[in-house]
Amino acid sequence: MLCATSRLLAAREASALPAHPRGRAPAPRSRRRELHFPGHPELPPGDFLVGRFTKPSVPTGRRVILRKGRMPPAAGGGLAGSELRPRRGRCGSQAARAAGRDVATEAATARSPKRPALPSSRRFEAAGRWALLALVTLTSFASRFHRLDQPPHICWDETHFGKMGSYYINRTFFFDVHPPLGKFCAFLGSMLIPLAYLTVLELSRSLSAALLTAALLTFDTGCLTLSQYILLDPILMFFIMAAMLSMVKYNSCANRPFSAPWWFWLSLTGVNLAGALGVKFVGLFIILQVGWNTLSDLWHLFGDLSLSMVTLGKHLTARILCLIVLPLALYIATYAVHFMVLNKSGPGDGFFSSAFQARLSGNNLHNASIPEHLAYGSVITVKNLRMAIGYLHSHRHFYPEGVGARQQQVTTYLHKDYNNLWIIKKHNSNSDPLDPSLPVEFVRHGDIIRLEHKETSRNLHSHYHEAPLTRKHYQVTGYGINGSGDSNDFWRIEVINRKFGNRIKVLRSRIRLIHLITGCVLGSSGKVLPKWGWEQMEVTCTPYLKETLSSIWNVEDHINPKLPNISLEVLQPSFPEIMLESHMVMIRGNNGLKPKDNEFTSKPWHWPINFQGLRFSGANDTDFRVYLLGNPVVWWLNLLSIALYVLSASVFAVAVQRGAHLPVEVEGLSQVLLRGGGQLLFGWMMHYFPFFLMGRVLYFHHYFPAMLFSSMLTGLLWDTLLRLCAWSLASYPLARCVHVLGILSLLLGTAYSFYLFHPLAYGMVGPLAQDPRSPMAGLRWLESWDF
Repeated sequence: MLCATSRLLAAREASALPAHPRGRAPAPRSRRRELHFPGHPELPPGDFLVGRFTKPSVPTGRRVILRKGRMPPAAGGGLAGSELRPRRGRCGSQAARAAGRDVATEAATARSPKRPALPSSRRFEAAGRWALLALVTLTSFASRFHRLDQPPHICWDETHFGKMGSYYINRTFFFDVHPPLGKFCAFLGSMLIPLAYLTVLELSRSLSAALLTAALLTFDTGCLTLSQYILLDPILMFFIMAAMLSMVKYNSCANRPFSAPWWFWLSLTGVNLAGALGVKFVGLFIILQVGWNTLSDLWHLFGDLSLSMVTLGKHLTARILCLIVLPLALYIATYAVHFMVLNKSGPGDGFFSSAFQARLSGNNLHNASIPEHLAYGSVITVKNLRMAIGYLHSHRHFYPEGVGARQQQVTTYLHKDYNNLWIIKKHNSNSDPLDPSLPVEFVRHGDIIRLEHKETSRNLHSHYHEAPLTRKHYQVTGYGINGSGDSNDFWRIEVINRKFGNRIKVLRSRIRLIHLITGCVLGSSGKVLPKWGWEQMEVTCTPYLKETLSSIWNVEDHINPKLPNISLEVLQPSFPEIMLESHMVMIRGNNGLKPKDNEFTSKPWHWPINFQGLRFSGANDTDFRVYLLGNPVVWWLNLLSIALYVLSASVFAVAVQRGAHLPVEVEGLSQVLLRGGGQLLFGWMMHYFPFFLMGRVLYFHHYFPAMLFSSMLTGLLWDTLLRLCAWSLASYPLARCVHVLGILSLLLGTAYSFYLFHPLAYGMVGPLAQDPRSPMAGLRWLESWDF
């Protein structure tokens, strides 16, 4: 940027476009004024952060295109050097096209004539492009599949995702905080690099920028590590990059609306959006980016007065069908397959409602017949209605010293267990309600009851001692011997929105348990107890009587030999109800994630500076160690590039807004920087800054989608700046070498840094980096790196 400043100022007047010829009337002012570039749609003025900023430097009615000129050529040419050419198409008026031809003629006479490109040279150039893409793809696959069988043991989250694969094979239902699509494949990480290469090539029309981007991602140890394991991240990033490429390709077809390529890329964008959201909910970020691009595009079309309202309606309908209806249909279809395959009872049952469980074969509620109404003497399980809380539970362990009264623990537990069973009894009688000589007596709304734990014979109990974790709530315990206790064991059972005296129905009735002495309500805080509580969830008695899901329960299992049974088939939920419940459970589970033992969490500000990695495997010098850490040269270059881009793009944006007449070559480069770079910077921001607002536990690997965008921005930025430097030094003999040497230096430096740090990804054995004998000792550039 700085080396081109004097050259820009000197060329400002000389590069001004010619005025209208005398006697020629200007084109009608109803036409929008703009600069158009090959392969890019006609774009409206807007925020340069989303690649929509243009500023005309030609008179009204003159629509021009910048093409090949005097810039040092990239391997494939592009927008860098350009000349003026009339805009063709149905959108241009006769006057505008005539004016465009005049401008093109004047610009062409100012240059030395060139021979037209021969067909053989064009074929050779196309073959070179395909060969370079093939080389990038082969290098990507080679680096990702090298030593793929090492280490021979499971690493990090492979424990979960590998096990989920076996659940699908056995059709066993399980619970995961992520949508289901990411469990089906784990090899798409190798495709990230060619996708990024094609995206930057489409945005910049520069092979050198695309090649630099591919090198940054190929030689990044962090992306390499993630791509070699059974994880969701490489699959998520594949769909994000595929959606980005499809969107950019669709934008380039904007001058051919409703053509076959236009429909193809628009539809493929919708397919990839469904894929991204179907792997992880953070796929929502690329949906927002595509949505903003679509709204900006529609706003531009709305301002084109040559388009009829019928045509505008077609554009709007096409985007609704391809970017809303199609992704939504595919996303729902993914869940339909998920639920159809996982139709057997498994470890995830307890996270869902009783009605949901009734559809799972092997579950005790599937095709079950149980008594409909609750009666004294029944053995029951009581389930909390709040998602992912579980069943009222107790076991033979006491609360530790200093945590309320040292009595038996009462918790909630997500899984089926004998310790979830309770016997419902009268508060003032010890007689056996199952005695055949006694009549059946139903439990009714407003009754005073006791709940006796079946396995330990202790009563559900509360008192004025404070709860273990939640302040101002009372402790809930198991108290008494063989069912005998005190008045703190008495609870009033109430049915939501029912009258006193009504019977209580299994599964259907929503009940609350009010403690008779303290007046508090039985509930679960949702907080996870420490190890002394077996990391189950806290049960409290809250003095706040407001109805919340955490204090509402339903009776699920019901055993009473004196009562007739009814079938539960009528209670099975519909598919929309299953979808809604599964999303509620996933969202709550995601927010409640806690770090594992000896696991390093991180904060979002750590990520761009590569402050701390994540140990995938091994901790001792005798272990096979894999450490997730980005290539510091790549990551710090990306961070520098973001700052440099904001500065350089701001300079160009101010210059264009102030009406500066830039030379033709610089005009083309500025548009590449503002449009293409703006799209990439916006993508980085959308995939990074939302994590500052999240309350869940965060890990280093959450930054990698944003890292893809910063790497693409780095490739585009340095290619553009090196071209500007070469242009500013055009009077010197070696000016053309500036761009080539600059790109080559970046490529070699990135490759050498990968050579130094590749043991982090491929694995290492021997002394730790703290040991001077370790070959990695000199590479521990930050104290926070613990490899």
